[in-house]
Order: sequence, then structure tokens, then C-alpha cells
Amino acid sequence: MCWSAQADLVIGAAVSGVGVVCLSRVRHRRQLPLAALPLVLGVHQLLEAVVWFGAEGRVGSGAAGPARIGWALIAMPVLAVLVPVGAWCAAGRPGRLLAFVVLGLAAAVPLTAAVLAGPVTAEVHGHTLEYAVGVPFAAPLLVAYLTATLGPLLLNPVPELRRLGWWVAAAAVLCAVLWRTAFVSTWCALAALASVLVLRWLRRPTAGGPVSR
Repeated sequence: MCWSAQADLVIGAAVSGVGVVCLSRVRHRRQLPLAALPLVLGVHQLLEAVVWFGAEGRVGSGAAGPARIGWALIAMPVLAVLVPVGAWCAAGRPGRLLAFVVLGLAAAVPLTAAVLAGPVTAEVHGHTLEYAVGVPFAAPLLVAYLTATLGPLLLNPVPELRRLGWWVAAAAVLCAVLWRTAFVSTWCALAALASVLVLRWLRRPTAGGPVSR
């Protein structure tokens, strides 16, 4: 999430560009899921630009409604699966990270059902968008989501991915504080940071090589 439609468009386009570069750097198929993350995050920002336009009355519900659903699907079930699967594959599929993949898949099922059941709403609140999705058992699902997405990075045997996990975790805390106060939404900056770190990992000669365990 960004603080305006214009910011979402600019950062979304930039992150999508990084995503295309990341995919062009893939040297091994096990890199592919994590390499796709920046492009997914870029599309996510572009969808939110449409959500902003809808919340401001600049586009109709025919465009804003599907954009809200697409945004929510990426934010919740897609990332709950893509991040742990990507981290697991990038590390050479170690058994100790498999539990996070299972947890992500388990969390994605009710999250997907909630988004598709709707409604997904978004209202401007300060310099942020406030989304609402009728997610059942929100607290335990949030714990499962955070564990599934951060755990396989923080405990990854690949040093670059562990650093990615710590940077993302620290930045997420800061973004959450700023968003909760409605001061400004900086989640798009987190998406940009994560994308650059993924690209840096892909550019390393050892990114596709054997992983010692």
C-alpha cells in the first residue's frame, strides 16, 4: 500500500520492472517461485492504484471492485503460499522449512474463501487505505500468516534470504506503526525493498548452486 494512487502507480511500475529483471536472472527452476515475488508485488501496487481511484470516485465500481478483490487475493492467500514455497525451493527444499509451506497452504484456504465470499471494501483514512475483509478467526489466521511468510526466511539456510527475512520483518513493524496511526502508508516501500533484495540474491553466483545443510 502507498499513500496515494500516483505513488502506487510509480512504485508499482518500478517494482514490476525489477520483477521482470528478476525473472530474467533465473538460472535454476528452484529460484523461480521467489524470483516471481517482485513482479507479484508490483502488480499488487498497480491494482491498489485502481482501488485508490475507486475510493476517490475517479473510476466506477466495475473497475474498483475487481481491483479490490485482486488486491486482497495477492495480499493474503497468494503471499501466504508464494513466500514459503519460494523460500523453501530456493533453499533446496529442506525438510525443516516444509512445515511453513504446509502452514501457508492451510492459511490460504480460509483466506481465499473469505475474499471470494466478499465483500472487500476500501476507504481512505488519512494517507492510507483501510481495507475490510470478513475473515473468520482473524487473530489465529494472522499468526499463521506471519509465521508462514517470515519463518522460512528468518530460518533459511541461505544467508542472503535470512537477511531478507530480517529486513522485511523490521520494515514491516515500522510500516504497521505508520499505517495504524493513519500517518502514511509505506508498505510499497517494503515491497520495493524486498524486490531489490531478491534481485541482489539472484545476482549472486551461488544463488542457484547447491545449498549446504
